[in-house]
Amino acid sequence: VRDGGETVVEVVAAAAADVEAFRTRITPAPLPTPTARRNGRSYVIAVVGPTGAGKTTTVAKLAASATAFGGWTTGMITLDTYRVAGLEQIATYAEICGCPLEVAYDVHDAMRAVDSLGHCDVLLIDTPGRSPKNGARDEEWWPLLKAMRPDEIHLVIPAGIRPDIAMVSYTAHLGMQPTHLLLSKLDDVPDDSGIADLASQIALPARWLTDGLDVPADLKSAPQRILAALGLVAAQVAS
Repeated sequence: VRDGGETVVEVVAAAAADVEAFRTRITPAPLPTPTARRNGRSYVIAVVGPTGAGKTTTVAKLAASATAFGGWTTGMITLDTYRVAGLEQIATYAEICGCPLEVAYDVHDAMRAVDSLGHCDVLLIDTPGRSPKNGARDEEWWPLLKAMRPDEIHLVIPAGIRPDIAMVSYTAHLGMQPTHLLLSKLDDVPDDSGIADLASQIALPARWLTDGLDVPADLKSAPQRILAALGLVAAQVAS
């Protein structure tokens, strides 16, 4: 840090118990295996978050990733029928990934989509962008998501967002009961120094993060990257 025109080193220390508590909080439970599907039901993962957070691209990265779900087969469902060219974007990704896609406009469509893709091990649900001021629109699509009974809801937050705005967004999504944090667009920030702070503020486990536009290459495991921002080497990260 700079102090009176000179460069000085600031050492930040924490008790080992506090570090371990943080590690435990951000480390998600392992995904179930396809053979553990409950009564033949697909495992449903939804992404929610503010407009422009990168939700659609994140869904595409997850669908195309060879490592995110191992041998799982994936399907996509989009509820984002409001954004201009939104359907075209996710349809293009689905075609590139070779992944089946369903569009839901109402609760009936949502249930039909889940049934139609019942052969998939995991269903990835894209949702419209949400701001604290668009509650009326949420009332249109939130019942659709609830009807699909997601097993995980990942709150997508851009890494470069101001901390106070990140907390406003988190608070605005609390009614949707997010289960995980997914930091996106790490390539938009000069370094990772702030991502551990965001993870600490929001205090949700983090399974993945994204750091670029390449599909699926720029999807990474989150705990290792977040802990590395605190100076903890990968070998110390719990799997």
